[in-house]
Amino acid sequence: MRSLLFVPGDSEKKLEKAIGAGADVVIVDLEDSVAPQSKTLAREIAARFITGHRHQTRSAIYVRINDLSTGLADDDLAALVPVKPDGIMLPKSNSGQDVQQLSAKLRVHEAESGVPDGAIKILPIITETAAGVLAAASYANASGRLVGVTWGAEDLSAAIGARTARDENGRYTDVFRFARTMTILAAGAAEVAAIDTVFPHFRDMAGFAAECAEAERDGFTGKMAIHPAQVPVINAAFTPSAEAVKHSLAIVQAFEAAGNPGVVGIGGKMYDRPHLKLAERLLARARAAGI
Repeated sequence: MRSLLFVPGDSEKKLEKAIGAGADVVIVDLEDSVAPQSKTLAREIAARFITGHRHQTRSAIYVRINDLSTGLADDDLAALVPVKPDGIMLPKSNSGQDVQQLSAKLRVHEAESGVPDGAIKILPIITETAAGVLAAASYANASGRLVGVTWGAEDLSAAIGARTARDENGRYTDVFRFARTMTILAAGAAEVAAIDTVFPHFRDMAGFAAECAEAERDGFTGKMAIHPAQVPVINAAFTPSAEAVKHSLAIVQAFEAAGNPGVVGIGGKMYDRPHLKLAERLLARARAAGI
């Protein structure tokens, strides 16, 4: 997953446009972008959309349901599991226990709908509450459905009373850098994808590209988008370059040729097992991107 595009679940027009954007994942949003009085309509539109496009697009289709504390999640699942979305995004996840709770709910709905057990994956947003940030380590071994973790700043701002998540230079302040860091570490501990949060200023493409490059540098493997124009920028930033693929392949081949030792030398430079692991991860990302 490189690019994940959010689309309001109550907008058929925007959903149709999203399918052609080239995102790896289209996220049909039933939460923040849908007004309370439109939740039922959004479920109906989302279900029709998934039914009509599930086999007509290369994009995976996920649904961001309402969080478990709202009392709306069960209605979301009852309406959407029968049409077999590829995954569920869980907002305001407080710990791995929330993922386990959602997994149990999915298992029941899958059984009732004739969907194979475990078919629907889970991607939680783990930093939208203070408790969620502090429980980042709890996602390791939480569920076999877990495919990644991601983070968000806006809801965390409201939860802790921060006036803004960024300083006057546009950089995240300490609390939000900490939440971002915990997301990368949580993903590493759980051995799943680390997905960076949205960049709200969708007209600032230069700033967006810079943030994508920084995220990829730090270990994120994908990023969420709020506008179709952001998708190509994300895909370019998180797709390994031909040069990087060639270099990583040389490292892997050198270790194989030497009988998988602890250290190899390539072009007068030493590479050890961590370099091998990093090379293997990059090649896996390249394969997922179709390279």
